[in-house]
Formats: sequence, C-alpha cells, structure tokens
Amino acid sequence: MANALYPKWKEAILQGTAGSSLGGTVKAVLVDTGVYTYSATHQYLSSVTAAATATTAQTINNKTFVNGLFKGDNVTFTGVPAGSSTGVALEAIVLYIDSGSAATSPLVAYFDTATGLAVTPNGGDITISWNASGIFQL
Repeated sequence: MANALYPKWKEAILQGTAGSSLGGTVKAVLVDTGVYTYSATHQYLSSVTAAATATTAQTINNKTFVNGLFKGDNVTFTGVPAGSSTGVALEAIVLYIDSGSAATSPLVAYFDTATGLAVTPNGGDITISWNASGIFQL
C-alpha cells in the first residue's frame, strides 16, 4: 500500500457532508498493518479495529489550511508499552475526524510510507513529526 486519502472522505468533502471538515477535532492513531488492511471502501474509524490501534489517539493541534495544504503540530504518543497491539511493529498512521463515536468518525488519511515507520514500541514515547511542508495537500 502507499499513502492515501480515504475516498469516502473525499466524497464527503466534495458534497459538503456534515462532519467532514478538518476544522473539527482531527486525531492520529498508530496502526499495526498485520491486523488492519487499508481499503478504499473504509469510511469510519470503526473499520480500524481496536486490536489494530496501539495507543490512544492523539489530537493534531494548531491546524492550518492554506492553498489546500493541511498542516498541524507534531503528535506524541507517550509511554507506548512494548507489546502494544499484537506485540509487533506499528507500520501505519491513520488520521480521522473525531465525532465522539468510532461508528461516525470519518477516516481521512492513511500513511504507511513515512520517515520512522515501522516503529516498535519499547515503553517510550513515539513522536510523529510531520513533514515541514505539511501533512498533505489537496
């Protein structure tokens, strides 16, 4: 797989669907691709099973949107224990808009080719440093 914006989210923003704006609470979660496989048909966080996510999702703060470029602060997952998820490396990052329910939180982006991936939890912090030019651009 390669990095991708979820097609269902792109459909939602094109249609102006409520809850599709990145102006809401956008979160990142680390994912074990041995448990979760990206699919263009996935729409909500409930498609990314709890077994696939290694940590509590982290909010991306200080977001900006200039010329179609989405930027935000780096995120840090603190004290990620060894043995998180299935005890193997975490190979992907999933971004979603938090609605408060996994069943209605739209999936936005999937990254599996980023500097620092895969990462194996060892009890320490895992910081995701976005590219200086931004997280992604439409």
